[in-house]
Amino acid sequence: MSIPALLLLRPFQHGINSLRVPSPRLHCILHSGRHPASQAPSAPLWKPSGHHCTKWMLLSGGLRRAFCIQATLKDHKEGLSDKEQRFVDKLYMGLVSGQRACLAEAITLVESTHSRKKELAQVLLQRVLVYHREQERLNQGKPLTFRVGLSGPPGAGKSTFIEYFGKMLTDRGHRLSVLAVDPSSCTSGGSLLGDKTRMIELSRDMNAYIRPSPTSGTLGGVTRTTNEAILLCEGGGYDIILIETVGVGQSEFAVADMVDMFVLLLPPAGGDELQGIKRGIIEMADLVVITKSDGDLVVPARRIQAEYVSALKLLRRRSGVWKPKVIRISARSGEGISEMWDTMTEFQRVMLASGELTTKRQKQQKVWMWNLIQENILEHFKTHPSIQEQIPLMERKVLSGTLSPGLAADLLLKAFRSKH
Repeated sequence: MSIPALLLLRPFQHGINSLRVPSPRLHCILHSGRHPASQAPSAPLWKPSGHHCTKWMLLSGGLRRAFCIQATLKDHKEGLSDKEQRFVDKLYMGLVSGQRACLAEAITLVESTHSRKKELAQVLLQRVLVYHREQERLNQGKPLTFRVGLSGPPGAGKSTFIEYFGKMLTDRGHRLSVLAVDPSSCTSGGSLLGDKTRMIELSRDMNAYIRPSPTSGTLGGVTRTTNEAILLCEGGGYDIILIETVGVGQSEFAVADMVDMFVLLLPPAGGDELQGIKRGIIEMADLVVITKSDGDLVVPARRIQAEYVSALKLLRRRSGVWKPKVIRISARSGEGISEMWDTMTEFQRVMLASGELTTKRQKQQKVWMWNLIQENILEHFKTHPSIQEQIPLMERKVLSGTLSPGLAADLLLKAFRSKH
């Protein structure tokens, strides 16, 4: 089986010569217009075997080059040592057979920042992706999993809800994976990772897997590897993936690009709710859930529900076939949670029938490809030899007020472009 892959960095064509293909599974062939000072390309990590090749013609500094980037699974062993191959095989076989320990080790691998481990992670992810696509093909092309993003302000009862909701799903025969993203300290870099400790019963359930992950300073609280962790959980046989994000803010915009359904949990006694929650976040919600609707909080929960029902009528709908709903639940008594799951399955059915869900997933993959490209380009810029020594100087001038941030950025970018 051959898998063609494309890489076209339009905004950074002048810097394309200095970019290296980050995976041993990729082989780059340079055609006509080779720079006189350049050497012959190094031997590929494995031999092409007659598989399909897709080419993009790029113009850079007057030189015409065709980059042929090929990915194959058949010959990937030649890019790995025997020890690395056994390691990847062990993780893959354990993962697809449902071993939780292999899933945990695989997620740890994709979260690693070590360059070689990142390459091994991509080999593993490609194998899992092919396996998952084959399973979907056998399922008549329908998704085998349901990805749900959960978010809300601190104190909304997210962990308590997931505990009750997760146990209900596993009792009904589902396999549930919870990816709980925990904020890291800006000072020490550490995380409490306390979400799992508040899901005691669910963490003991063999049909549930809870993975707390630190944000490591990632904007919005969703790590760059969260999307890859979702794929690994799906390859491990988990049919419902819950992604719990941090607070209310940038994280919602990030998680909305990786899930099928976005659920916003809100407490009933948080003050002026419509002022406290940004309009953009409400527009992204497919379902608004008012939590803690029990005891003395039933009356304020009903009032907040009515306010959001009215507010949603004034907002533009993101879907042509689904109208966002507002419901009340209580994780303490269990009231409304079964009805909430019925609403969620109705959303999945309607979106699948209309084809919107398939289109949504395809767009999400494209968004995350460009997000990763931007992240890697930024890292390449910051570590470039000609720029690295100038960055501290520019930062000091900005801190002292000698240069404006915009001018400092322009000067650094101009110096970077001049080196190419």
